[in-house]
Order: sequence, then structure tokens, then C-alpha cells
Amino acid sequence: MRAAWVLLPALAALSAYYVYLPLPGAVSDPWKLMLLDATFRAVQQTCHLIHYLRLSHHLIVLNYLICTFDKLQSVSSEDIKITDAVFDGVEVRVFEPPAKEDESLKRSVVYIHGGGWALASARTSLYNNLCRIMAESLNAVVVSVEYRLVPEVCFPEQYHDALRATKHFLQPDVLAEYSVDPNRIAISGDSAGGNLAAAVCQQLSKDEDLTVRPKLQALIYPVLQAFDFNTPSYQQNMNMPVLPRYVMINYWIDYINGNYDLAHELLVNNHTALNVGRALSFRTRLNWTSLLPPSFKKNYKPVVQTTGTAAIVERLPALLDVRAVPLLADDATLARQPRTYVLTCENDVLRDDGAMYAARLERAGVPVTLDHFHDCFHGCMIFTVWPTDFSAGVQTRNSYIKWLDENL
Repeated sequence: MRAAWVLLPALAALSAYYVYLPLPGAVSDPWKLMLLDATFRAVQQTCHLIHYLRLSHHLIVLNYLICTFDKLQSVSSEDIKITDAVFDGVEVRVFEPPAKEDESLKRSVVYIHGGGWALASARTSLYNNLCRIMAESLNAVVVSVEYRLVPEVCFPEQYHDALRATKHFLQPDVLAEYSVDPNRIAISGDSAGGNLAAAVCQQLSKDEDLTVRPKLQALIYPVLQAFDFNTPSYQQNMNMPVLPRYVMINYWIDYINGNYDLAHELLVNNHTALNVGRALSFRTRLNWTSLLPPSFKKNYKPVVQTTGTAAIVERLPALLDVRAVPLLADDATLARQPRTYVLTCENDVLRDDGAMYAARLERAGVPVTLDHFHDCFHGCMIFTVWPTDFSAGVQTRNSYIKWLDENL
């Protein structure tokens, strides 16, 4: 009994030590975020152990656990018709609000979910709930794309899935089947889904055979570049839940089918050093010293290596492929993009990806809304249902839907 009185406080102290992280004072629901992050870290460590033992790939196990837990949180709605379909070989989930007597056609959103190109699903409750609420709030048909994931496939297959599904939906006969107004369609996504949405939107703008193109694009804390892992937001938030810098680098490595041994080289920007000739032409397109406002740059300094490892880009050309890295697109491509919404969070390594894209689009003449949240963190918009309900989630979701409602 005496041993128990010693053991319990010790376990409590160890648990508190594992959970506690120093967070910025303005971050929303800090203790809840610490608990979410601690849970995610513990699950990830278990998955990596299973991977180490060669029982299964750690991302397959992690996604299985996420989807299993996520099924407990579903919120249903009798007013929205939810069906699964296949668009040009790609699975999608379609959310349709009931028809109204005074309207013939509805607006629509093609939504591409996040998860590092490796996790989550259009069918899990986190995204099912988001798309259902979008369909209800906007009275719009929402098409959620179920693209294939890492490690089943790597780049460019996720991009091809998202592009094929979107192009199929944009066909006039398909739009007519779902009673969608061809002039009121948005393409949207969060995180890795924001990456795919931006890349797809760029390609659609170049396709001369298309008769229907998106009116809007809406990108939620998108990941848009693998050129510089030392932007101010990457430096400021390198250990920030739920997406530390090393985790984002590993997602990139998985997506482009690289090797984890390259993680440190990428972290210090050796892949885009001044002696890497293939990277030189892109440097001005991602010069954060001229693209970011002072409030984002703060006192951080660029990390530019004089001599790096040119072989990395030779082995992994996707690092400079605009289909994977939409922020590296040329000005002519950006000028063809539709009116754009970009949501960024202060406590997010990807904050500057979105802000730089907004700045470049604006310079190219595209109307842009940069919606920045000082107290929010990466991934927050899908966390709106207990036990992962955050005020930041509701706040960002409402702002995003409000913009769509006013512009679509």
C-alpha cells in the first residue's frame, strides 16, 4: 500500500511532464491542445514501434487508429443527403441539401481533406461533419474527394486523383445531374488538401478544353512549398502542436517517396543551397523577406546555405515540381487563378506558406482575402466535436464559411 502512494504521484508527475509544453500565451484552449498533442505523440510512438518491428507501416497503423477513434464522433443530419460515388475512378462523398421551391440550381464546393497526404478520409466524422455543415450553411452541393493515401501511393498520384475527380465533376452533364450552377463552384481544402486544391486549380486554369472552371479557391492553412524549411513561421513554431517542423518534413519525405535520412539535409535547406543550380530560378518566387509583412518576419533571418547537396533535387525532383509545390508557380499561372481565400494561423509552421501565396497572387492581380488568426493552430478547423472541440475550430470554420457565402 505504501508503494502505491509513492508510485501514483510519480506516475502523475511523469504524465504531467509528458503532457506539458510551453505554448504561446495567446493560443486557444492551451491545456486541451497539450492533451491532444500528447495523445497524438503517444499514438505516433506506438505506430513507429510497430513499424520498427516490421509488423506494418506506421502510417497505415496511425490512420487506422485515427479512423477508428473518429467514428465515435459522427454528427448526423436528416436534412443532407450523403452518397458515395466514383468520379473517373476516384471515390468521392457527395453532400446534397434538399431542393428549395424557388431555386433551380445550387452552388457547389469541391473539398479536398488534409492529413499530410497520408491520413484521414472524406468518410471520417471530422470531415464528414465539416462538409455536412458547409452543405447546410451554404445550401450547396459539397463533393469531398477520397484520394488515395501514402504509403499506398506517393506523388503525383494524390494530385492526379484530385484533378481527375474535379474535372469529372466540372463536366456540364455531371453538374446538371447534381443541379449545380456551373458559374458558382469553389475548390477548397485544408493543409495537404489545400496543397492539392491549389495545384489542381493551377492546372485547371491552363486546360483550354474545359468549359467550366472554379469561380473561387479557398485554402485552409495550406502546405505550399518544400523549398525553405526555415521561414519565420517554421522557425517560430518548430515545436508547436500539432504539426512540429520535423513532422512536416517527414510528411514531405513520405509524399515524394524519399528517405528519412534526408530529413536533416532538408531541415537546414541543403537541397536549395546557392550551388544547387536547379533551385536558383525559383528563389525569387519564395523570397519571404519581400513577401511577408513585418509582423510575420519579426527578427528572423533567412537560412541560405552557400554549399549544399545538389543530389537531393536530382533524386527527388518533386521538391521543385509545381504540382507538388504550388508556391513555385510562375506569375503567368498565378494571374489566371480565381478569387482566393487563404486562412492562416499564427501558431503554425505553415503560416508563411499561405501568406506568401496570398502575396504572390495579389501581386499577379488576383483578388485575395488573407484571413489570419492570432490565437489558432494548425488543423484547428476540423476540431469542433467533443472531445476534440476547440473554440479555435468553430471560430475559423465560421469565418471560412462566411467568406464562401458572401463570394460564391
